Amino acid sequence: MAFFSKLKDKLFKSSSRLEQGLEAIVEDGGEETAAPDPFIPDPEPQPEPVPEVPQPVPEVPDPTPAPQPVETPEPAPADPTPAPPPPEAGPSKSVLGRLFGRSEAKTAVRRTLDDDMLEQLEELLITSDMGVDTALRVTANMAEGRYGRKLSTQEIKQLLAQEVARVMKPVAKPLPIYPKRPQVVLVVGVNGSGKTTTIGKLASQFKAAGKKVVIAAGDTFRAAAVEQLQVWGDRAGVPVLTAPEGSDPASLAFDALTKAQEEGADLLMIDTAGRLQNRADLMEELAKIVRVIRKKDETAPHNTLLVLDATTGQNALSQVDTFQKLADVSGLVMTKLDGTAKGGVLVALADKFGLPIHAIGVGEQIDDLAPFDPEEFAAALTGFEQG
Repeated sequence: MAFFSKLKDKLFKSSSRLEQGLEAIVEDGGEETAAPDPFIPDPEPQPEPVPEVPQPVPEVPDPTPAPQPVETPEPAPADPTPAPPPPEAGPSKSVLGRLFGRSEAKTAVRRTLDDDMLEQLEELLITSDMGVDTALRVTANMAEGRYGRKLSTQEIKQLLAQEVARVMKPVAKPLPIYPKRPQVVLVVGVNGSGKTTTIGKLASQFKAAGKKVVIAAGDTFRAAAVEQLQVWGDRAGVPVLTAPEGSDPASLAFDALTKAQEEGADLLMIDTAGRLQNRADLMEELAKIVRVIRKKDETAPHNTLLVLDATTGQNALSQVDTFQKLADVSGLVMTKLDGTAKGGVLVALADKFGLPIHAIGVGEQIDDLAPFDPEEFAAALTGFEQG
């Protein structure tokens, strides 16, 4: 929960844009009205006494009314002024409280959910990179059973958060751990997506969970990537296997798998060089890595994680499409959600591809990568404050 408190703070760009947009939409054509009460009862009638069979009562000869007995006697007042008459029967205190609360009901700007409002909501979601198809589906579901009702900004936020969470729930799955040892995790993605940092964070977390982890620095073309992995490896106490700059990454992956098998490692995480999805030669190199490690273990890789940079927006969709065809992607990790005003792309990915989202990241610290929680993400994205 602490991570998603941080997520809400760091997703300020996405949530603030959506929040401002929703407020503008509701205020455009809305009017200030009192909050509707989910249940407004009429004043409760006093319960009628159950009729009793009259019993004969002996008459009192003295016509002066006798004082009524009280359980706790109190001293007579010194002032001879007669006591005021008892108050007349009226609504109970709880009823008065409800009536009083109703009269003091908070007001809010509300707008009727009609075609114009739905169109504006669709445009807002599209500009947040949710995609046309997803935006249309989400707004249609929001309107179902509510068309023609007056809704406030807070109510719209809640509805949107519910729909986003509904789309995301089927894909919110942690990275599966298999009994196969070593479990080979191939990490792919374009340049600058955050692969190296993600591998370091995952390796550190798995090591802390008691797993024996080995990292293969397969980005043999970028010295900085190797150095970064070595820093993470030293921090987590995880060995990092490297090769000379410019070496064949497929050969390194093969050697790393051999060593991981010999050492009885639980997990082998293989970093790969960043590659653009439109570079056929680089994509073929990735396919070669898969072919080579399958000579050692025909079931490998057991996981192929595609790391996506949230700031790329709709381009992430084409990346998933290409990598899924060439590398048989099994799950996604979304990074840099703290650096984008268009966090809705994650919703579009879930809606279009249905691939598991294992984790999301909002920073460089080790605890800035955590398993994906759809409800917390939806609340953070929409700016909805859960009760």
